[in-house]
Amino acid sequence: MSKKDRPTMTDDGRPLPVLPPARDARVWARMVRVMFYTPGFMAILLLKTGEPAGFGISVELLMLASAGAVVAGIFIGTQSDGAGATPASKSGTWSGALVLELMSVVPFLCAIPALFHELASSTLIHTQAENAQAINLGASELLPAMALVPFFVYQLADFGTMHYVLSRPVNWLINILIAVLIVTSYRANRAENYVLERELVGALVVVMAITVVYGVLRLRSLTAQFDAIAPHKEKKDKKDKEEKKEKKHHEEAEAAQ
Repeated sequence: MSKKDRPTMTDDGRPLPVLPPARDARVWARMVRVMFYTPGFMAILLLKTGEPAGFGISVELLMLASAGAVVAGIFIGTQSDGAGATPASKSGTWSGALVLELMSVVPFLCAIPALFHELASSTLIHTQAENAQAINLGASELLPAMALVPFFVYQLADFGTMHYVLSRPVNWLINILIAVLIVTSYRANRAENYVLERELVGALVVVMAITVVYGVLRLRSLTAQFDAIAPHKEKKDKKDKEEKKEKKHHEEAEAAQ
């Protein structure tokens, strides 16, 4: 095992908790800026247009995505492995990543399909020219929703943070639930059943919030367990080096005398 490899067993052979790999907090901080400005700016533009009926829940989802990014940034800002670091601070980047994935990206992806349909068909935003023919976009309206495909690959191919806090069956179940709620809420929007759409989107947000709370606490708990029982070989090696160095100085002092 190299020095950079994280130990998987204790000195007495007990398995250690599986933690996410070390991640660059600077990358996630940049992601926070993207997820704050992009959905927030889009929501403000929609509000300035007069907010057609179909925009209502989309604006709320965009604002949630923007606000969720701020909370994620707070978690990421607590990341520390230095002196005085606690299990909470050591899991700051992982917790922020989980908040971004579920409270920013999921609401944003949920808002996009219905948002594109309204942008393409709204007469409030743009009026048709005289003698212009209405064009039915058909299945091409679903092109923005294709962003969901790589997102689910990210989640189910062990890239996502949920993979480390939930069992594989539960992880699959939650992602399937995300897909079902997004698809059914989009169909409700197209059917102009906005009451049903709000109920479905509300259920999606509640599931994401519960998962985030559990995930953040779970990451902190796993980090505390790891620190409590992990072999501290690096500290031991450093102490041995210091003892050898002190012994060498002592021998040189005696020889000089």
